Amino acid sequence: MILEYHKIDRPEGRWTRTPESFRRDLSRLWERGYRLVALGDYLDGRIALPRGTTPVILTFDDSSPGQLRYLEGGGEPVIDPQCAVGILEAFERERPEFGHAATFYVLPGADRPNRLFDQPQWAGHKLTYLVRRGYEIGNHTLWHANLARYPEEVVRQQIATAQEWIGRHVPGYQPRTLALPMGAYPRDPQWAVAGRSNGTAYRHEAILMVAGGAAPSPHARALDAYRLPRIQAVDADITRWLDHFDRHPGDRYVSDGDPATVTIPRGAAAKLRPGLAIKVVELP
Repeated sequence: MILEYHKIDRPEGRWTRTPESFRRDLSRLWERGYRLVALGDYLDGRIALPRGTTPVILTFDDSSPGQLRYLEGGGEPVIDPQCAVGILEAFERERPEFGHAATFYVLPGADRPNRLFDQPQWAGHKLTYLVRRGYEIGNHTLWHANLARYPEEVVRQQIATAQEWIGRHVPGYQPRTLALPMGAYPRDPQWAVAGRSNGTAYRHEAILMVAGGAAPSPHARALDAYRLPRIQAVDADITRWLDHFDRHPGDRYVSDGDPATVTIPRGAAAKLRPGLAIKVVELP
């Protein structure tokens, strides 16, 4: 599951999870044996989790204030315990095995309150904090542009300029992935995969949609990294997928405890991507 969050705020709504709901989501995942992995590790096929646990990926779109908020009282800022990062890191302190990986799809040129979490004086500090703590920053265009509506020049400009602005705060950082605003692909999807505009080059290893359900195993033949599905983080969808994997355990990715191997049921070799540079173990 690649879960897709937007606002962490009140009241609860279609695109908003309250802090209490987000804590409850983390608790449900933990209790059912899920552990966090970075999206980059998924793309690299590196699932380094204890045997018997299941990977889950968190993504946050639109860089809204409730995702990463600072409390200011003089001196170094303190992370608000009611924002997503504060909740996630507090949860990890209680359950270190859960992890704190997540990808934040930011909007460097959006209007407030979605411009880099809405505390302009701390924008660079926040992006640097995320990278230093091992979170990932993803491209979400400069200001949430519907890429289906624009010609090639504008599409490339939106993506490249977003990357350039991120690099101003975190020099040298290049997002590996793009989350499509509103799930809208440009007329030619290759415009979003790689290109250049105004001297800035970009290349994405994956493109994330806004829906579609659970993603395939990173080793599966069915994997299309440029059409990665996500599960929107609302009660109904999260519950449906958790229940689905409880009822259909054969659909659930379960770690064998060894990131250097892929363990598969007997007869399932045809479902693997060809040419995997990793040891494959077939169950008896």
